[in-house]
Amino acid sequence: MGIASATNAKHVPGKLRGRQANSKPLASDALPLPVGLTNKIFFVLFFTASYYLLRRWGEKARNSTPLHMLNLGEMLAIVAEIASFIYLIGFFGIDYVQNFINKSSDGPWELDDEHEDFGVIHSQKDIVSPRAQLTGTWLKESSDETIATYVGNGEVPSHSLESELGDCMRAASVRRRAVELTTGRSMEGLPLSGMDYSTVRGQCCEMVVGHVQIPVGVAGPLLLDGSEYTVPMATTEGCLVASTNRGCKAIYQSGGAISILTKDGMTRAPVVRFSTAKRAAELKFHVEDAENFETLAVIFNRTSRFARLQSIDCVLGGRNLHMRFRSTTGDAMGMNMISKGVQNVLEYLQHIYLDMEVVSVSGNLCADKKPTAINWIEGRGKSVVCEAVIKGEVISKVLKTSVSALVELNTVKNLTGSALSGAIGGFNAHAANIVSAIFIATGQDPAQNVESSQCLTLMEAINDGADLHVTVTMPSIEVGTIGGGTQLASQAACLNLLGVKGSHPRSPGANAQTLSRIVAGTVLAGELSLMSALAAGQLVKSHMKYNRSCKDICAKN
Repeated sequence: MGIASATNAKHVPGKLRGRQANSKPLASDALPLPVGLTNKIFFVLFFTASYYLLRRWGEKARNSTPLHMLNLGEMLAIVAEIASFIYLIGFFGIDYVQNFINKSSDGPWELDDEHEDFGVIHSQKDIVSPRAQLTGTWLKESSDETIATYVGNGEVPSHSLESELGDCMRAASVRRRAVELTTGRSMEGLPLSGMDYSTVRGQCCEMVVGHVQIPVGVAGPLLLDGSEYTVPMATTEGCLVASTNRGCKAIYQSGGAISILTKDGMTRAPVVRFSTAKRAAELKFHVEDAENFETLAVIFNRTSRFARLQSIDCVLGGRNLHMRFRSTTGDAMGMNMISKGVQNVLEYLQHIYLDMEVVSVSGNLCADKKPTAINWIEGRGKSVVCEAVIKGEVISKVLKTSVSALVELNTVKNLTGSALSGAIGGFNAHAANIVSAIFIATGQDPAQNVESSQCLTLMEAINDGADLHVTVTMPSIEVGTIGGGTQLASQAACLNLLGVKGSHPRSPGANAQTLSRIVAGTVLAGELSLMSALAAGQLVKSHMKYNRSCKDICAKN
């Protein structure tokens, strides 16, 4: 017997339990007692109640007693009369449905018992079950292997497992097994336990089958704005944490770094269309008018107590109009918040401009998850500049290089080399390394590393060449401390380590701003260390030591 057949007999509910998989179901199986006994009970009840009521009504007629005056016995008799009548009428319906089902030559519960292959998904013809029996209590009481077989066969939608089973961990386990059965490949190395999948559902990930392990290291202390931070970094690149830690040491021994937040506003840019470019321009002038902007701001700000519309910049593209909204979003990264506000404004504008067609709530002028000049120039999210003066003796002892070597290398590599490559915001050594590692550790959107890593690194010799002034300018750091992946246990712990977990109790937005400053400060440390390694010719040597595996890894099938 195949796997589905072997397990199905054990888990079919009620009187279906114990039947052979190829037997036909009967409509009377829904009754709690055998149909013969149930018929006898209701026949007797019907005639007994009828006899009693007729006798009582006869007595009332002789005594001139109103028929509507009932005692308890008469009321119970009437209830019994009605119930038995409904059953007897319904019995003919049950018999009709039962005969109709029995006429079917290809019953929907038939299973093929000829296959003996364990773990092989049978075809739709081999395993077919009525959808009504693959939900609710029956599904919950079935074995995981049975459910996985149905999922792999398409009988049970994989996306519905969490709601059907009521257990996110079990749903992930079943889905995982269904994937193994369908693909014929093992997922043994992917961890399943150790994570609360209820915190993922509806917020972070769908169709869950496990979680990926990424090691988390710490760099620091990073002395920034007079405070010390131990920075969590999730990465699989050897040398990254060690190198960043060295940069933090150099900054610490030189008196720390200072950060400046120049802008704070998330953007979303819908695109609308008119029949002519002239009509699109009319909306542009309308939106950019100061009085009209105040009205739009009131409508936008109703979205959230944290959303405050700052500006709307319009760009015409033929008869299409792109409107770039910028808004504060508190301690949230804010994409959902600002999108709701934009939707409210668009609905309002459609009542004024009846011929306005909303093409998309996002028209790529935002610009989200793409390296763009508009983010590089105008900024998106948090715009931060971080600076430090590194003492010459620290550069010599800790970074193992010289001020002049760092200044020359930064000019040739980060400025000239990036310009020759046509970089947009890529005038740095490896800002993306640090941004990605912090983003993953703290539950940010990893894809927003694209614009968040736009960075200009500058190095200048000061104090007659004795010391180094270094800055990083990062106009588009997109971070939040609430929402999304920040509420997962591991990521929340990393935010807590930095002292920025959740929303700031007194100053909404302060935690997210502090996190953006930490990102910039850590990038500064990373830039210092990598550039020093390159200037001293240590890069290859260090990577050979820390970023090579001597362990042979064989793929498991």
